[in-house]
Amino acid sequence: MEKNSKRPLRVIISGGGTGGHIFPALSIADKLKETDPETEILFVGAEGRMEMEKIPAAGYWIIGLPVAGLQRRLSVSNLLLPFKLIRSLRLAARIIDGFKPDIAVGVGGYASAPLLWCAGMKHIPTLIQEQNGFAGLTNKILGKKAARICVAYDGMERFFPADRIVKTGNPIRKDIVPGTPEMKAEAVSYYGLDPEMKHIFIVGGSLGSRTLNRSMMKWISDGCPGGEGVEVIWQCGKYYKDEVDRFAAGAGDRMKHIHHYDFIKRMDLAYAIADVVVSRSGASSVSELCAAGKAVIFVPSPNVAEDHQTHNAMALVRKDAALLVKDGDADTELMPLACGLVKDSGRREAMERNILGLARRDAAADIVKEIYGIVK
Repeated sequence: MEKNSKRPLRVIISGGGTGGHIFPALSIADKLKETDPETEILFVGAEGRMEMEKIPAAGYWIIGLPVAGLQRRLSVSNLLLPFKLIRSLRLAARIIDGFKPDIAVGVGGYASAPLLWCAGMKHIPTLIQEQNGFAGLTNKILGKKAARICVAYDGMERFFPADRIVKTGNPIRKDIVPGTPEMKAEAVSYYGLDPEMKHIFIVGGSLGSRTLNRSMMKWISDGCPGGEGVEVIWQCGKYYKDEVDRFAAGAGDRMKHIHHYDFIKRMDLAYAIADVVVSRSGASSVSELCAAGKAVIFVPSPNVAEDHQTHNAMALVRKDAALLVKDGDADTELMPLACGLVKDSGRREAMERNILGLARRDAAADIVKEIYGIVK
């Protein structure tokens, strides 16, 4: 990667809210530091969101804005949004004046809107990393002034100026790779698994999924039909951990081959050992599953803007690289389908080949290349 010939860059990266925004942001930051260790990076997130914990843990400086998202249900908190937005815009302007960035990068999430809007008003070049196959309203507005929009899917000229779109793919954690025998052996030890059994990995995103948890609890309550010779790693999410703990305590021997966790720290090992993955279809999850080369069943969340998770999943389903179960059908269809797929080696291997062919491992490097091109 060619360095800036004059001086190290000063970069603000803004966004967050979920792991789907945070992990790509960290991948971009890590690649910037790898390209030039003298580069200065400041993260801007939303107060109270998980980026305020995850970003410092990764060794970066972050400032939180009081901005918040609109609640879909009637809520008093919605009345406070205009005031929070005004405060966030003022604070974003002060952050930009103080840090003096060469460029502002938006990865999605509440905080990216005021920060990138202020950067544009101050004639600081901006880059948007749009992770989904269906752009949200905020990015569509910000994209009108962005110098570059880095995307992961075809057809994004529906939402952004075509001459500023670059298809880079979504940045992922660099440890997500197809599982090796050594990784699988380490996963068996790390998670306390039986290497002779087949393995299903249930992952509802960094915050967990009520639908996937409910489907698992129903399947376990029914006696795990079709689950003979199957072991499950189940990420239930921190918000649901107490509920699942209580369920597990009353489930007795039916939990013998079910390993549940609020958060999976070694995703590389969970992917490596999994014969089948059941997942929501957030953009980062889709990109990681492509890189890991896993047979996957997507259950798109219906609680997202523009139903973008269905668009993400269908891009793979149309290429025979994934299966899809609708959220409303998950209770009855999901685990029978997963148990059938885990025992169908021919179908799994075909899906693994197809999804691995869609992986883009150089996304972070390509985005950093665009950053340098804009600044120069």
